[in-house]
This record gives sequence, C-alpha cells and structure tokens, in this order.
Amino acid sequence: MQRFGIGYDVHRLVAGRPLVLGGVRVDHALGLDGHSDADVVAHAIMDALLGAAALGDIGQHFPPSDPGFRGADSMELLARVTQTLRDHGWRPWNVDATVVAERPRLAPHVEEMRARIAAASGLEPSAVSVKATTNEGLGPEGREEGISATAVASIVAV
Repeated sequence: MQRFGIGYDVHRLVAGRPLVLGGVRVDHALGLDGHSDADVVAHAIMDALLGAAALGDIGQHFPPSDPGFRGADSMELLARVTQTLRDHGWRPWNVDATVVAERPRLAPHVEEMRARIAAASGLEPSAVSVKATTNEGLGPEGREEGISATAVASIVAV
C-alpha cells in the first residue's frame, strides 16, 4: 500500500538568525524566524510525511509552546518523524520539495540538502528531490520578506 502527502511551510526572514534550509546552513545576511531552526524545507517534508500517514502535523508533534524544541535541529526532528512513521507501519518512499527564495542562490546547496534529508529520513539521495526557484520579485518571497517551501511525499507500508 502506498500513500501520498503534501506539506507547506513559510517563515519570515530576520536579522540575527542563521539561514538553514534542507539541513544546510546557507551563508546569508538574514535567517528564518521560528521556534526551531525554522528550516522550511524540512518542515514541509515532515508535514507531507505525517499527512501521508494521517498522523497530524509537526505542530502537534513538536509544539512551538514546548521550550524543549527551541532552536531544535530540523534534521533531528525529521528523523523522529521517520521513526513515528515506522512505529505506525509506514516508511518514506520518496520526497520532492520546492523552496521559494529570491536570494540567496540555492542551487549550489541542493545536493547537500538532498544528502542530509536522505540521511535523516532513511532514504537514498536518489529518492529525494529538492528544487529551488524564485518568485520573480512577486509576493513576500519576491520582496525577500520570507522563504517558503512545498513538499510532496510518498510512504509505503512496511
């Protein structure tokens, strides 16, 4: 049996925070504001995986009201989501994520993102797709107010 899920996340860009996307720290003057490391790519993937298994969303599993998740590494959270799937009889099959950011240029970081996401989710890098695009100057991403990501994931019964 196979299931599919969709995930989405967005965070505001702010000064004084590191920019972490797909588990990779990207050199940029601004970072994403959030309770954890605010990695929108990882968060979208986690929501897609949880959604495919009908297990809620990351806010239910890692509530922002819990101080234990302040500054949490989203790759560790992704590994926990993967274990939660296994505990419920599922495993990831593949993920496909798109990150929308006007700047910085993300293409040089995509392969490392794929490798880190694969390692955290128990997938081969060939089963992980990460694409980067801009909003051509439109909307909050285009105005460089934030960065968003969308993901689709498939899971299979174990």
